[in-house]
Amino acid sequence: MNSASLSAEQVAAIQQSSLYNHDLAPVPEERRKWRVWNFAALWISMSACIPTYMLASSLIGGGMNWSQAIVTIFLANLIVLIPMVLNAHAGTHYGIPFPVYCRAAFGTLGANVPAMLRALVACGWFGIQAWIGGAAIHKILSVFFPAMGYEAHNAIGITLPQFVCFLVFWAVNMWVIYKGIDCIRVLLEIKAPLLIALGLALLWWAYKTAGGFGPMLTQPSAFAAGQPKAGQFWKFFVPALTGNIGFWATLSLNIPDFSRYSRTQKDQVLGQAIGLPATMALYSFIGAAVTSATIVIFGKAIWDPIDVLTRFNNPAVLITAMLSLCIATLATNIAANVVSPANDFANLAPKKISFRAGGYITGFVGILMMPWKLVSDPSGYIFTWLIGYSALLGPIGGILIADYFVYRRRKLNVTALYDEHGEYRYSGGFSIPAMAALIVAILPNLPGFLATIKVLNAETINPIFMTLYSYAWFVGFAIAFVVYLGARIMSPSPATVRSPAPTL
Repeated sequence: MNSASLSAEQVAAIQQSSLYNHDLAPVPEERRKWRVWNFAALWISMSACIPTYMLASSLIGGGMNWSQAIVTIFLANLIVLIPMVLNAHAGTHYGIPFPVYCRAAFGTLGANVPAMLRALVACGWFGIQAWIGGAAIHKILSVFFPAMGYEAHNAIGITLPQFVCFLVFWAVNMWVIYKGIDCIRVLLEIKAPLLIALGLALLWWAYKTAGGFGPMLTQPSAFAAGQPKAGQFWKFFVPALTGNIGFWATLSLNIPDFSRYSRTQKDQVLGQAIGLPATMALYSFIGAAVTSATIVIFGKAIWDPIDVLTRFNNPAVLITAMLSLCIATLATNIAANVVSPANDFANLAPKKISFRAGGYITGFVGILMMPWKLVSDPSGYIFTWLIGYSALLGPIGGILIADYFVYRRRKLNVTALYDEHGEYRYSGGFSIPAMAALIVAILPNLPGFLATIKVLNAETINPIFMTLYSYAWFVGFAIAFVVYLGARIMSPSPATVRSPAPTL
């Protein structure tokens, strides 16, 4: 049963449920208009951003040469593309968003657990993107008003002008949420070519000014024979790959929030395959190449494109470039970091929390997470932030895919997903197999995470836990997948959908 086959009585029953609001409703067939290009443009738009530009920095800083770094990023996005298109299937076929999709595996109330874990990560990313947009505003103003660039920090670790600029950009995001998600469509349409064009322009400038791409693209890998870290490549590669998978592990879960608007499965699969891995690799290469050229041009490596742009003497070029960055960052933030948590928070109390209210909650939590600290250390950004939350999101992905594709064979009862007393209620609204699998899958990665953030002394715990943490997303996904299916087989639900499997 998909949303297109719902009768008028079923639609009316869904609308009366306490688990329903307009934003969480199944998307009817006539509103599913996204084609291949729409999904490709979505991913080009979201991937062409400053965090992607800077993504290769910690990999090259850790010892990789530029080609190893770009291949690692490309491979990670090929891997994460698999759960991306798999989880997108339910959204496309049934027209349901991520929190509703979670109800089948986790229960009508238990769905709030993965939704809140996903929302918490999105709040952190929302804050990071708002910080980047605020930093662009601050850098523009500092060029024209040098006094704003003073270094005296306050108690929270940043200067007052930096914090004010951050709040200004944050307020613009809140205004967009107030106006509604439709007003961002124009920004998303122009953002993809805008930031790609800006990146290519920077690449051309760097090559021309430096007389080439500089020493960074010619330096050998530190892991090569005779180099300082010879023989240690795989020790670095595995956590680097895991961290880069974590970069979009967020969207690999809540992709139904977008795929519910797709016309066909082919559109969402091809669009995502075209838009994601190649854009991530290209924009990371632009970041590495331009940074390499800055060594020749400025005498040091400058990874932050905002810092590079502030060194341009032409005010018109500076302002145009910075405004482009602000618009692009705003579009990415709304699409990648507001749509999902707004729906997730709305799922807590659908009759009381709207999409708009959920977006406001996202914004305020994003401030409290102090995003400037999350991105202050490139190494910590990859090995603490990205790997850390991949240890949470990997198990959720394993449970959802095991439930939908293996246990239920792609069969869902849409009306029951909105029925607080229906077959997905389980034990008081919670699925014991899903909750048990989630906990069991998270636990092996916990010691490594605590050691990474220095709550535990890494020397006092078994080295196996640090190795497991390097594979956090893979370990969590695999354990959750197996444990969930094992628990389901041992204690099958008394109510299982028996309708014919849907066609693609």
